[in-house]
Order: sequence, then structure tokens, then C-alpha cells
Amino acid sequence: MLKIKLIRLNKLKILYRFIVVASLFPVMVVADHNWNNYHWARMDNTVFRLEVINSTTAEWGSSYDQTLVKWSVAIPLDTVKKEDSNRVRKRCKMQAGQVRVCNAAYGFNGWLGLATIGIDANGHIDRGTAKVNDSYATYWTIPGEMNHVLCQEVGHLLGLGHTSEDGTSQKTCMDYSTDSDSQWPNAHDYEELSKLYSHLDAYNSYLDSGDDAGGEGVCNAPPGKGCNKNNIGSRAPMGFRVHKSGHQEIWVAPRKDGGLWIHHVRLVN
Repeated sequence: MLKIKLIRLNKLKILYRFIVVASLFPVMVVADHNWNNYHWARMDNTVFRLEVINSTTAEWGSSYDQTLVKWSVAIPLDTVKKEDSNRVRKRCKMQAGQVRVCNAAYGFNGWLGLATIGIDANGHIDRGTAKVNDSYATYWTIPGEMNHVLCQEVGHLLGLGHTSEDGTSQKTCMDYSTDSDSQWPNAHDYEELSKLYSHLDAYNSYLDSGDDAGGEGVCNAPPGKGCNKNNIGSRAPMGFRVHKSGHQEIWVAPRKDGGLWIHHVRLVN
């Protein structure tokens, strides 16, 4: 029985490596830097207000506020509430149809930022979280890097990849440089989002004003129990690592509703 389970696990791992490595992300300087064309589904091209739950502390307040202002040039972003408890920030719980931004001391685990998106069975983003790691406090003393990393993690939640992965400056927060001009989105980022959201879909995957503010994402059951039984509640499993470079890792896990969890890890230099 154990041998059969291991064979199945290895087959799944090979399958996800093949799918994701083939199509999930750019690996060099690119003209188009969407993230495998992942985007939020929307039925109306005149209204798209993505709700962002603010679970950051005062130290990140300026970076958080400016990040939302900068990305709102392309997509209106609304903060809906603020939760300051350390427990809430460390859990950074998923909410269906929304995104949550958190900071906490997540430990010396090798990453500065972690963006997680949930992909539904139709291939659209339906939730996301962005975490920044306070355990590496010395890194955040580099001028502009708090802005740069937080801006990049939120950019992933909107569907953007990187403009480059070699450390060169593209003068956007979607690169991996420490150039002071790489703290915020640039015109090319806005252009890419405009193309990414240029069509309509048959449904909204974001929480519109008429939806229940709780919805599927509110789940207080323990992992593996009740509403968390199918891994579509508050805790997204990491799954398999399908890519690693000097700056990043990408992990993928299946959701039992037919979708995926995709994690983009910003590594410590």
C-alpha cells in the first residue's frame, strides 16, 4: 500500500512539474510579464473593485498605503478592514473573492515575501494573500525595499510575473533589483494589466458589492476538518516545488475543487 501511494505521489509530482515549468512563469527579461495569463474573472468591464484586507502593522503602513495607491491606477483596490492581532497576521487567512496583505515574524525560513493565489476550476484567481517576513528586519533597512517587495507581492496577486529575474533594474517593483527606481509599478505594468483584463468573463471571481462578505473563505474549522476538509478554506498547502532560482521559488498544490494553489516565494538574497 505504501509503495502504491509513493508511486501515485511521484506521478503527481512529475505531472505538476511538467505543467507548471512549461507554462507558469517567465524566466528572463520579457516584453509581456503576465503570470501564465492568470487573472480575476469579471463580467463588467466598467466595475472591478478588488477588496484588500489590511492585516499589517504600523511599520508597514506607508508601504501598504502607497502600494494600493500605485496599483489602483490600473485596478481599483479597496481596504475593507484592519486586523492587527499577531495571530491573525501570522495565519493570514484566505478569504474567497478577496486578497489579504500581512506582515509578521514568520521565522528565518529563507523567504522575504510570499504571494499565494487560489485558482478556481475555470483557471481564474479567486483569492490571494501577500506576506512579508519581519524576521529579516535587517533587509528592510535597505532603502526602498519594503516598498519594492510589498508592491511586487501585490502585483502577483493581480496576475503579474516578473519583468526580469537576473537582478537587472527594469525600474519597476516587478524586477529583482535594489534600484531605488524599482519601488513601484511603471507604465509597462499598467499596460500589461490593461491587456490582461481586456476581456469579460461569464462570472465574477472577486467579491462584488452584492455578495455575502463571508462566503466560502470564512472557515474556522481545524485543518482537514469540516469546511477545511477539501483544502479550500483558510490554509493553502505548499504542495510541490516546481521552480527554483537565485531569487524565487514556485510551489503548486491541487485543490480538491479542481483548482490550484500557487505560491510565489521571494527568497532572501
